[in-house]
Parts: sequence; C-alpha cells; structure tokens
Amino acid sequence: MNTMKTLILLFFITGSTVMAQQVPADEPESSRKRNETDQKIYQMALRYNDVVVARVKLFELMDRNPTNARYPELLASLYFETNQYGSAAVAALDALEKNDKSIPALEVAAYSLEQLGALDRALPQFERLYLLNDDIFSLYKTAYLQYSLKRYEEALNSINMLVKNTKSNEQKLGFPKEDDSTQEVSVKAAALNLKGLVYLDQGSKAEAKTAFEQALELSPDFELAVLNLKGL
Repeated sequence: MNTMKTLILLFFITGSTVMAQQVPADEPESSRKRNETDQKIYQMALRYNDVVVARVKLFELMDRNPTNARYPELLASLYFETNQYGSAAVAALDALEKNDKSIPALEVAAYSLEQLGALDRALPQFERLYLLNDDIFSLYKTAYLQYSLKRYEEALNSINMLVKNTKSNEQKLGFPKEDDSTQEVSVKAAALNLKGLVYLDQGSKAEAKTAFEQALELSPDFELAVLNLKGL
C-alpha cells in the first residue's frame, strides 16, 4: 500500500504541471483565465501542503469543466493520500465515467474499495487494470480477491496465469513476518502459496501441500508458506 500511495502522490504532483495544457482552445476567455488562476492556486497549495485549498480549487475546476476527467482523477488521489477512502473511491469512479481507461483512476478506485472492504467492487477494477497495462501485481491482487470471495476456479485460473508469466520470477512482493519485519519473495512464490490456500479451502490437502512446497522451492525462507505447510 505504501508503494501504491507513492505512485499516486507522484501522479498528482506531476499532473499539476500539465493541467493548463488541457484547457480547450475554444474556451471563453473569462473561463480560461479563471481556470489558469485556479490551477496556479492548486499548484501553490500542493507546494505548501495545504490539501484543503487544493481540494477546493479542484472542485471549482470540476464545476467549470464537467467533461474533463483530469480534475476528478487528481481529487481522488488527494483523498487517497489522506486515507479518505470513501471519498477517494467516489471521485475515482466519477473520473472513470468520463474516461473508463484512466489508469490512475482505476488504481485509486481499486485500492480504495479494497480498503473499505468492498472486495466485490474492487475486484473488477483490478481485473481492468491488468487488462489495460499487463501489470502482474494487479493480476496477483485479482487472484487474491477472487480467493477471498471464494471464487476458487477463477482464482486458480489467475494464479496459473501468474505462474506461467516470466515476470513473476523477477518481480517481488512484500509479506509481513512474525517479528513484524517484512520479507520480499517473488510473485511466483506468492502465487504458489496462494494456490495452496485455495486448495486448502477446498479441502484438497495433498494439492495444498504440493503448492506450499513449490513456493518454498523458490523462496526457502518464505515464512508464510512455511507456516502454512506446518499447519496442514
């Protein structure tokens, strides 16, 4: 989650520098000037970490430019950064109504809905993220939410896609340990551990044991997989 917040923070900081470029060429001069003024104040508010003023200016820009998806995207990111996940989700979903392929809005919507416990609503956002940008982490989140929602066949299908993806050997995921530290393991090892959990829920202990052992072949010190194997 911290990585996700960092990415979103970078998005709205860098995004603030290009807002002025999205003003329509045929916009009335009065509206153009008001937009430019609000954008400057928004950027200054971010510089001074005044989130309240930044949000107010985004609301004014949204009201004046109802078809521009950029402003609700930025608003969603601001809400997310301050852990206001309900507001972040609503703003992100509004942005997606204007641009259903917005990666930033999809990310905020997916993670915010997950934080709110609305897993059934977060899942399609992660699925769309994976389809749009081939992000392997979004595929892992998809598999995990499918498992959490007891959609086991779908989860196994997503896990098998992960295991076959060559990037799953290279990219890492962080997992908590019993001593409150964090360890990184490959996405493939994490997927195999998740596969074991799916089989365990289905009552297939032999298949679960095999999956946990395969995870440990890739990451022998993967504490979560070790504990899962011992718990059989």
